[in-house]
Amino acid sequence: MSKQTLNGKVVVLGTGTMAAGIAAGFIDAGVPVVVLGRSTDKAQASIDAGRKLAAVLSNPPRTDTPAQAGEIAHWNDWADVAWVIETITENFDLKRELFADLDRRVPAHIPIGSNSSGFPVTKLAEGLATRSRMFNAHYFMPAHLVPLVEVALGEDSDAALGQQVCDFYRAAGKKPVLVRRDIPGFLANRIQHALMREALDLIDSGIASPEDVDTAVRYSFGFRYAAAGPVLQKEISGWDSMAQASREIYPSLTNTDHLAQCITDLMAQGRTGMKAGAGFVTWTPEQIAEERKNYDARLKAAFQILSMK
Repeated sequence: MSKQTLNGKVVVLGTGTMAAGIAAGFIDAGVPVVVLGRSTDKAQASIDAGRKLAAVLSNPPRTDTPAQAGEIAHWNDWADVAWVIETITENFDLKRELFADLDRRVPAHIPIGSNSSGFPVTKLAEGLATRSRMFNAHYFMPAHLVPLVEVALGEDSDAALGQQVCDFYRAAGKKPVLVRRDIPGFLANRIQHALMREALDLIDSGIASPEDVDTAVRYSFGFRYAAAGPVLQKEISGWDSMAQASREIYPSLTNTDHLAQCITDLMAQGRTGMKAGAGFVTWTPEQIAEERKNYDARLKAAFQILSMK
């Protein structure tokens, strides 16, 4: 693949929440965006939502970034496109069909990404002629506020081109990481699920309440992780003390491969979180709105801290 720097507009396929958040990040960075949906009206609504999200990212908000709406089935203007990313519904057959279509329609020098967290790009791109330019590009919700983007290589992905995609995201103000092997959960979700497995086991065992688990994480190592990741933090504090503690702690950690009973019970009751009005706690619409507002404000504040040199 070419070693030239990626430069140009971004094409986002899909019109859901993630599409609007992804578009917002590029709009705020001044990168021209095209949003494609099943209809131009839906694509335009996604652009409008993306502009509203982008307005909270900068003061004053960026208003001059070009954004265009179109239909996935009929779009064929790939001039000056640097990056294509799909965010359609999480259905393997639909995504596989879309990738096969993009393989034929998008010029071979333009990299293509999937925001899927569940389907590896190796399977989505299997057998396609241009699969070397295809990657997972995994965002975290809310996509306009969370800086990380995981660029994951499939078995046939061009690693040098993957690094160019990371450079493109970095220039657009994101914090990309290159995941060099196609493994379930990529990088961040593997670490997150390891933590969640232990946290839920502590709740199941009656050792701590859900509220105390959250407090322990937010105000101890979670608090420190806003300043330094786990590796740097131990570089600061010393690996010898960590190694000594690990000999005592590691043997007692859970290694279950089953979902925690407390979550199984909640799901059986339909208590799946805020979207259902209840999880570990019951949520009113007013409480949901207030907590989401506070959550976004904390994320923005955290990003300001992380942006410090």
